Amino acid sequence: MSDTLIAPSLLAADFANLQRDIEMVNNSEADWFHIDIMDGVFVPNISYGMPVLEAIKKHTKKTLDVHLMIVDPDRYIKEFARIGANVLTVHYEACTHLHRTIQAIKAEGMKAGVAINPHTSVDLLKDVIKDLDLVLVMSVNPGFGGQSFIENTYVKIQKLKELITLNNADTLIEVDGGVTDKNAAELSQAGANVLVAGSFVFKAEDQTATIKNLKNIANS
Repeated sequence: MSDTLIAPSLLAADFANLQRDIEMVNNSEADWFHIDIMDGVFVPNISYGMPVLEAIKKHTKKTLDVHLMIVDPDRYIKEFARIGANVLTVHYEACTHLHRTIQAIKAEGMKAGVAINPHTSVDLLKDVIKDLDLVLVMSVNPGFGGQSFIENTYVKIQKLKELITLNNADTLIEVDGGVTDKNAAELSQAGANVLVAGSFVFKAEDQTATIKNLKNIANS
């Protein structure tokens, strides 16, 4: 993939005006919608559940990229497929039988992703890398938006890119947390294919222009 994709995170949207913000993303140069599902157990926060995601899906016109920050995600794979998730990402740290979970996601017709927390080594994915459509590198500790970017992320992306190349895999690298116009180019150069941006987009005065600018910088 030549272009770096931009995936605004609806976790940072105005929940009282969610349809308005969804339409903004639909009409922008963004590529994906990033949806963070949090259970208050795996991470110290609760976002939204199935009814809200189902309502969101009715209005989205782009890829629905769902990131599960929950324990025992296997329970809900079929339900997320039913609602219309295109990409379903689970956390390495939350899956006892990761290979089984990945295959279950694919069996439901979704692309399978695995997220790794800042402390988790990319080497732990070497046995499943060829099975993955996407690896999500957390560049902040999961659970809350608006955190500062962890600088070690660049090294992790480079190591992950080497692992993907070594195994002749087609896995995309996604980065989530603290993405701005200040690090988008360097993240892309390190090997990132998808950049998730939440607060940076939705707290901007001109959100559409911010997305366009971020995409231009990431692909410069």
